[in-house]
Amino acid sequence: MTARTILDPRRARLRLLLNENSVADALASYYALHHPPDRAEVVVHPTDSNQAAGFLVRARTGLDLFRPLVTYRAPSEAVAVALFQDGLQLGRPVYLTVPEPLALWANKHLAVSDAALHRVYRFNPDKYEPMLNVLAMMSAGPDGMPRCEIRSGGEVRAVAGVNWQTTRFAEVYVYTDPAVRGRGWGRSVVSAVARQIFKTGRLPLYVVAESNDASIRVAEAVGFEDTGLREYVGQAIRSN
Repeated sequence: MTARTILDPRRARLRLLLNENSVADALASYYALHHPPDRAEVVVHPTDSNQAAGFLVRARTGLDLFRPLVTYRAPSEAVAVALFQDGLQLGRPVYLTVPEPLALWANKHLAVSDAALHRVYRFNPDKYEPMLNVLAMMSAGPDGMPRCEIRSGGEVRAVAGVNWQTTRFAEVYVYTDPAVRGRGWGRSVVSAVARQIFKTGRLPLYVVAESNDASIRVAEAVGFEDTGLREYVGQAIRSN
């Protein structure tokens, strides 16, 4: 029994496998259920039942133009292997991101490199610390989602925005030019975007590599707290 690619509206089958109100499933819920269908392929297992046991989603994103983002859910190693075989092209690298417990099967059956663990932070409004900066300018990105930037010398020196959002969550990104780090500009733009997201009724999330101390300090200074959840990320290639 193999898996096969499905498109909307049959994504609804996957709702039983995901908790859209859970931080642990927030990223997978977005890409499996809400990412634009012309940029996402969902592989489901099994194919002869109305109830899916597992799935793999392969999504094209602006985060990496050359490697699709891949995440999956599987209740057993056999289901994971079937999803890899049907959902991943031989020799083509993907950007894999899965909850840490699912990394075992990926490492066993895929060639994984540049692996890292990412902390998943959630916004706590009770810990929110506004970081006001007169240089910080709010706007909306091309997708209409909030964006805040600080310019200096005619160039963007710090920027924060939204990677993706559902009706429940939104993941914040931030970039600070190394030349201006230490001035608090990263904290200022993240603070402004987190506040704007929270005003819409969504909970801001912040995902950061465990080794990125500077970014962790930004998150915690603004009012994000570590959920204890870890995402395993890396480049993965199916070789057989």
